Amino acid sequence: MIAGLVLAVTGSPARAAGTLLSQGKPVTASSVENVGTPASAAVDGNTGTRWSSSASDPQWIQVDLGSTVTIGQVVLVWEAAYAKAYQIQTSTDGANWTTINATTTGAGGTETLNVTGSGRYVRMNGTQRATQYGYSLWEFQVYGSGGGGTGGGCSSNNAALNHTAGASTAENAGTPASAAFDGNAGTRWSSSATDPQWVQVDLGSVQSVCGVQLSWEAAYAKAYQIQISNDGATWTTVYSTTTGPGATELITLSGTGRYVRMYGTQRATQYGYSLWEFQVFTGTPADNGPVLLSYAKPATASTFQDDGNCSGCTPAKAFDANAATRWATNATTGWSDPAWIAVDLGATATISKVVLQWDPAFGKAYQIQTSADGANWTTIYSTTTGAGFKETLDVSGTGRYVRMYGTARGTAYGYSLWGFDVYGTGGNPTAPPATPPNPGNPQKLVWSDEFNASAGTGPDQSKWTSDAGAGVNNELEYYTTGNKNTYQDGTGNMVIEARKEVTPGSACPRDPLSGSTVCQYTSGRINTSDHLNFTYGHVESRIKVTGTQGLWPAFWLLGSDFKTGTPWPNCGEIDIMEHVGKVADSVYSTLHAPAYFGAAGYGSPYTLPGTDFASAFHTYALDWDSGHMTFSVDGNAFFTVNRSTLEQTRGPWVYDHPFYIILNNAVGGDWPGSPDATTVFPQKMLVDYVRVYQ
Repeated sequence: MIAGLVLAVTGSPARAAGTLLSQGKPVTASSVENVGTPASAAVDGNTGTRWSSSASDPQWIQVDLGSTVTIGQVVLVWEAAYAKAYQIQTSTDGANWTTINATTTGAGGTETLNVTGSGRYVRMNGTQRATQYGYSLWEFQVYGSGGGGTGGGCSSNNAALNHTAGASTAENAGTPASAAFDGNAGTRWSSSATDPQWVQVDLGSVQSVCGVQLSWEAAYAKAYQIQISNDGATWTTVYSTTTGPGATELITLSGTGRYVRMYGTQRATQYGYSLWEFQVFTGTPADNGPVLLSYAKPATASTFQDDGNCSGCTPAKAFDANAATRWATNATTGWSDPAWIAVDLGATATISKVVLQWDPAFGKAYQIQTSADGANWTTIYSTTTGAGFKETLDVSGTGRYVRMYGTARGTAYGYSLWGFDVYGTGGNPTAPPATPPNPGNPQKLVWSDEFNASAGTGPDQSKWTSDAGAGVNNELEYYTTGNKNTYQDGTGNMVIEARKEVTPGSACPRDPLSGSTVCQYTSGRINTSDHLNFTYGHVESRIKVTGTQGLWPAFWLLGSDFKTGTPWPNCGEIDIMEHVGKVADSVYSTLHAPAYFGAAGYGSPYTLPGTDFASAFHTYALDWDSGHMTFSVDGNAFFTVNRSTLEQTRGPWVYDHPFYIILNNAVGGDWPGSPDATTVFPQKMLVDYVRVYQ
């Protein structure tokens, strides 16, 4: 699905002041109500667990950030037992305290406090309770810079992939611990049906761990801890829950160690514990470590392609930090061996890492080479078993020039790279474009439409643009403007109505391309491109889809650069929900990009056997950040895309730029097929609301 209007990027919403520093850090309190409400529950990143104190004044909770930091913001997520009067205080030694915020009119709920201060320790010191109970916090979050944060951020690469694994038990020989770390979502580890049970991975060295992702089979953990160890014997708990939801859980945490394990203490079913995948994410290199040296540097190649199949696929495209453009060898003269592509770093550099993101036309045998003069080359890496997709190569060498020298192609085609990134020190690096910040924690509502206008009112023109014209994908409808097919019903819904016109042409504007005024079907398509363009966040809509044969309702995002000339699928497309009438019990979430699109898009169905999605409202949602996307229906997460897995199995991730929202109700097309004798018109797609959180 694609559409075209004019790009208008909105300003960035307010975000948390700095990095979340407190999660998973050591924490103490003046008292705890009981063993089920420990101080650690306020910094575990789980809004279903809490700290609560005894019912007296004063009471406090404090967190040790590990070293002195600069504090910019504190977020208190209160339970019903909140503080009416309290101070936020900092300390360098945990004994002498400085007050950086104070109030006697605490409101409870979620309080976001912008503060200025520094210290290793931060505490909430409550002096007057608002209720007869104690003080109780779901979360106590401290944001700032320096100290025990994750430094350069949390990598999207799975640090546990194919590393040595172990477990307390395995259900059978077909479900070993290693299957949870093999990158294959079709294999799994499962334990015997007793408590407790654990599965662990050896990362190979002590690393800063900033997150894990658990992809559960139906036999999941209700209560478990994520634990970290330097030696595989002594463990520290960095995350704990007693309300695990199963499905896919993406958990932000903070800890340092070589070993990471899931320690399950209560099963959610009569069976054991079972994980399709257990991924571990670690901190990125510090600012004084290796940097990207190759961005926007002069590039040359043995040949390059510039034709209808790959227009302007010059060597520079491998170094432009654009995951949707590529270099390819010439189809006439370059589909032979050897072939090469080289980059001039501008000055002598020490090279420590090379990352190749291959197109399907990859190198099976190739060398990474360096040179001082661009003429005499030294090989610093060589393989005859190149696997394609994304290859991250740890290398050691020096030189001003770096090249990939291919000697055996992996396919009948040539060589092609979406990206060729060289990391190290020295050279003459150009800073790449800044990456968008991840969503805040907690996220806040930044945009919504509740569709509460009176009956017959068209879409709010300050939020939506009607996207008129003929459909694509061999669809049969004509999308109209105004409120003919898209209108509010006066009961809190936007209606997108597909109609079969009694007199074809009488209700259809002239198509600006064909000049035709004949259309058998009309419908509506609206988008936010002139009003809302955003990167990352939580996006959801409550929708009652249409369900007859030949109908194709959808809730989706399209890359905003489509409006400035980037073609589809290079702009990227995120389908949060698609439904086709001929498959009543399923909806679909799919990603489209240059390396995977159309029928080959990367996605998954969500099926409720025996039901009809058109019979009721359902909430469709996307959670999206720089390394992951999770799709859910009615709060049930069913499809998670991990960036590193995508890059290593399908192709580039092209979703680090603004997108806009589209709602439409198509008739016909390649996927649903045409209406037939069973099709009923008109068909009304009802949208209760659309909301965006960041």
